Amino acid sequence: MKYINKTIEELHDLLVAKVVTPLDLVKEAIEELKKEETNAIETLCEKEALEFASTLVEPEVDNLLWGIPYVCKDNFSTKDILTTASSNILHDYIPCFDATVIKKLKEKKAVLLCKTTLDELAMGGTGTTGHKGITYNPYDPTHSYKMGGSSCGSASLIAQGISPLGLGSDTGDSVRKPASYGALVGLKPTWGRISRFGLFPFAPSMDHVAYFTRSVKDSAIVLENIAGEDLYFDATSSTKPVDNYYSKIDGNIKGKKIALIKEINECVKDQPILDGIEKCKKILEDKGAIVEVISYPRNLLAAVYPVYMIISCAEATSNNANLDGIKFGLREGNEKSYQEVMMNARTKGFCELIRRRFVIGSYSLFKDNQEELFIRAQKIRHLIVDKYNEVLSSFDAVLTPCGGIIRNPIDGKDDDASRTEVDKMIIENHMGIGNFGGFPSLSLPIGFDNGFPFGGNLTSKPFDEVTLFNIAYALENELGYKNVTAKGGQN
Repeated sequence: MKYINKTIEELHDLLVAKVVTPLDLVKEAIEELKKEETNAIETLCEKEALEFASTLVEPEVDNLLWGIPYVCKDNFSTKDILTTASSNILHDYIPCFDATVIKKLKEKKAVLLCKTTLDELAMGGTGTTGHKGITYNPYDPTHSYKMGGSSCGSASLIAQGISPLGLGSDTGDSVRKPASYGALVGLKPTWGRISRFGLFPFAPSMDHVAYFTRSVKDSAIVLENIAGEDLYFDATSSTKPVDNYYSKIDGNIKGKKIALIKEINECVKDQPILDGIEKCKKILEDKGAIVEVISYPRNLLAAVYPVYMIISCAEATSNNANLDGIKFGLREGNEKSYQEVMMNARTKGFCELIRRRFVIGSYSLFKDNQEELFIRAQKIRHLIVDKYNEVLSSFDAVLTPCGGIIRNPIDGKDDDASRTEVDKMIIENHMGIGNFGGFPSLSLPIGFDNGFPFGGNLTSKPFDEVTLFNIAYALENELGYKNVTAKGGQN
């Protein structure tokens, strides 16, 4: 019998009943990982996983993560395990410490199976720029459509049912967008809710530790166990007490106010997505919620992507200056100066996308350009967040489509002439507002079209993850997309 494709809740019950052991689960998962065909793995931690699982003998009844296998995006530091961020410049980097989130999972006796692929240095939303090549969507056996990124590898493996939990990071929508393409629950909690110590920085003012599960309750279990202050290592982590997310999920949303944004829905290309949002609206109303269609300034929505690019590239340029061929990176050995070492390392160690983003970031930070580009982008970010806070002052959550298309072709061809470039920019990047303001944001599956899933996104007030989980749980119960996998439908 197959076990690894079950939820965390289900696996916990089986582990406590001793129907299965952590070692059984790890062996089953390793076997599946060795057969997977989406190019989702950077480093398989077979030896480490088997050794750790073999020490887990007596189940811990009150520890829902005891013996649970998980996978981790390869931009989290893992002690003594290769950590590359899918970049040639870090092809042989082995950290000497664990990221805080890895440490917490280890303390909870969760078992790391492998490090997963990503867009290089987590910059990108396609899952196509890692140094091992394209990571494919497991719902597409032809390998023609994107998994989405940057957390593509974790998304693919969870979508295949090879593990119930996959760690990722989310700077624009890097967990929530792949979650939509993979019929997953993707959560980016409030900024500072989870320590980022040991997460390779991309754009720290927007970086979030995030993750994939295949059920809303599983998502609540994980957050409850990895959230919390870590001020000694991450001064930006919140001191706010961690809520009892899991026990507070009851699906009662009577009286909750939920907003739909007209300008975002108008930019959707594929009609089944709009039908899915309309179905969610009806479900929420039937359960006693108040759902209203509101207007949000289109010019601010159109500004999200350019603002994101300027700020994120500027922060990335600064944060990755240490990847210079001296402290980290490639060294050919025949260089005649440190300048030549740096030039070679940063030219040959990064893909074209990364080099281009560093150029944008450097240009935005030049003294003569800061006022016109970087500071202006920060001001517009402030306007976008203020307006979103205004919406959330009247509503408990905002429901939007995750994107405008169900299938995203790898070749980049778009035969759609009905949407303007601005429309595409709005619908494919609006979830970045959650990163601009640090709002908790969750994507979940809301429909399928010809075998391909698509998702909806919920965003709520900072530190109001309980409301987010309850609304999502109410939808999940009615929609019936709990624990769906690409290999076998619902498990």
